[in-house]
Amino acid sequence: MSVLSPQVLELLKEEPKALLFDLDGTLIDSVPDLAAAIDVMLPSVGRQTAGVEKVVRWVGNGAPALVKRALADDDDGDLINFAEDEFNRAYEVFEFAYAKRLTHATGLYPGVLDTLAKLSGFKLALITNKPRRFTVPLLSSLNIEHYFQCVICGDDFEHKKPHPLPLQQALKELKAEASQALMIGDSVSDVKAANAAGVAAVALTYGYNHGAPIEEAEAKAGLYLNAFDQLLDASS
Repeated sequence: MSVLSPQVLELLKEEPKALLFDLDGTLIDSVPDLAAAIDVMLPSVGRQTAGVEKVVRWVGNGAPALVKRALADDDDGDLINFAEDEFNRAYEVFEFAYAKRLTHATGLYPGVLDTLAKLSGFKLALITNKPRRFTVPLLSSLNIEHYFQCVICGDDFEHKKPHPLPLQQALKELKAEASQALMIGDSVSDVKAANAAGVAAVALTYGYNHGAPIEEAEAKAGLYLNAFDQLLDASS
């Protein structure tokens, strides 16, 4: 009998083989440390600090997008072509500041550790838009790196979520078909990537999703859960 809940199993016609997880806003609450690093960066380039409420809206599409949105003080700031030296100077400060405080206030969401342990019979992958230089130390410091047979980061390939490529690469590494996989994330980028890759999507409502309710996003997941351990059968 599967440890996954009946609602999760109903998303697929066969037993899932691979479970693909987002990181920020899904497994960990990292915004406090990201916001602290952004608020070190912004004054260094002559701008006002942003604070947690804005950074919650800006995270999810990788560190370069976050830095551009902060520089522009705009949710669509990643679409702006900043002067290369201006962006590089700001990004260097952000990288240094964030690397110093990766886990000062970052932690696992309730139920994540126990749930990952119970899901160890599946092939697990982590697919994040966070750069690898931050992802690997985070996983190690939180003692969850051993759960994942595959870790794909935002700077590993040409495309990141919401493009399907990271999910397709994970499926190749795990030797699983899209029909045998689930993508579990908190943002529209996760849902769009899953839909494009033909992978069933589970959306967690407690995460970031750019400050908007994930249930209201145009891209729809197959299932919405309010807590991470709701992935599990209540009797498991």
